[in-house]
Amino acid sequence: MDMALITALAAKYIWWKPADEAARTPYRVIAQVMDIGEYNDVQKLIAAIGPEPFCEVLRRAEPGQLNARSWHYWHYRLHMAEIDHVPPLPQRRLA
Repeated sequence: MDMALITALAAKYIWWKPADEAARTPYRVIAQVMDIGEYNDVQKLIAAIGPEPFCEVLRRAEPGQLNARSWHYWHYRLHMAEIDHVPPLPQRRLA
């Protein structure tokens, strides 16, 4: 994984934490870029690390991590769902 790029993107998309600290959870950084990233940042990241980490973010997604639009877009873009067969967004569960 390109940690220099992850750290740079962490500084931009996880602004509430120091970039080095945020980069210690690269899948969180990738998820944030997937959800609110600018097109050029998304293109740079996918070119640098390939599609598999993006797929892993979808498999591990936590409630609230991606909005519905991003959830659907990435399932289609990564060929993880057929049209009208996108899995539901992760839901919070109260005990």
